[in-house]
Amino acid sequence: MLPEICAGLVILGVTAYAVFGSADFGAGFWDLTAGGAERGGRVRGMIQRSMSPVWEANHVWLIFVLVMVWTAFPVAFGSLMSTLSIPLFLAALGVIFRGMAFALRGQAATINEARVLGAVFAFSSVLIPFFFGAAIGGIASGRVPVGNAAGDMIDSWLNPTSIAIGIVAILTGAHLAAVFLTGDAKRAELPDMIAAFRIRAIGSGIVAGVVALASLFVVRSDARALYDGLTSGDGLLAVLVSGAAGFVTIFLVATHRFGPARFAAALAVAAMTVGWALAQDPYVLPGQLTLDEAAASDTTLIALVVSVGLGMLVLVPSLWWLYRLVLKGTLDEGYEPLDQRFRPS
Repeated sequence: MLPEICAGLVILGVTAYAVFGSADFGAGFWDLTAGGAERGGRVRGMIQRSMSPVWEANHVWLIFVLVMVWTAFPVAFGSLMSTLSIPLFLAALGVIFRGMAFALRGQAATINEARVLGAVFAFSSVLIPFFFGAAIGGIASGRVPVGNAAGDMIDSWLNPTSIAIGIVAILTGAHLAAVFLTGDAKRAELPDMIAAFRIRAIGSGIVAGVVALASLFVVRSDARALYDGLTSGDGLLAVLVSGAAGFVTIFLVATHRFGPARFAAALAVAAMTVGWALAQDPYVLPGQLTLDEAAASDTTLIALVVSVGLGMLVLVPSLWWLYRLVLKGTLDEGYEPLDQRFRPS
């Protein structure tokens, strides 16, 4: 029972990061595709305004997942971090550079500095979810064997399943961000930004759904065990829930109900994440290591569960209060197109 509880907590952390972290990364996607400094200034200003209160807090979940896996499933952690060291290192590097660029861009002294920092922020925001998705693809397709760097350091994450999941991760993050930013633009009473992000939310939702469906055919030919898990039993149920939530999200955005659309979009991504876990149950490393085999001693797991329970008493209310203040507009900054202060007087 203890391994299952710890695994559930890991999936909770992965799901939270997939929702909140992906929305942050997706905002960087729209920053990248906004256009030139003047044409994209209003979009980038909206992204800067929306992300500022929460972007650091969202990475709490990444740290939580790493500590949980390291402590509860040490053999699996060592195998994952060694075989998948390249994509995980590149993702971590991207997180560092992305955070640095986002923090400094608002303080840039010249338009050229702002452009360079903006490029670092935007490109990192696209590469991070790809590398994380590629790592997940390597795990889910059974390319991570037990042992220190026992798997192929390249094929473990550069394979059809990993590439497909990496692309889906980029697109779902972009969709989440567009849905969230549409609601933020409505709260800021900016009709042009509502229209801009509403179109992006609908378009990215359709594209993400089509690509996710197409990725199943890639998985079918490259990782049959994963495909079977996603198309039967609880895995299939999670896939159907994700698809239904995606349709509902697009409908809600199209009918200007942006508040409920946030929750529907989050459900679509959460169901996708849970579906991955259900598809490879009972394995931590598919075909290699089951949950019970990977688990640490009962003493360690008991101490971990108690510690997490105590920590959650502080973490959950704090994050709930932060997001509540954000959604109420209490922490909103003044809106300014990002290029405005570089324009001639």
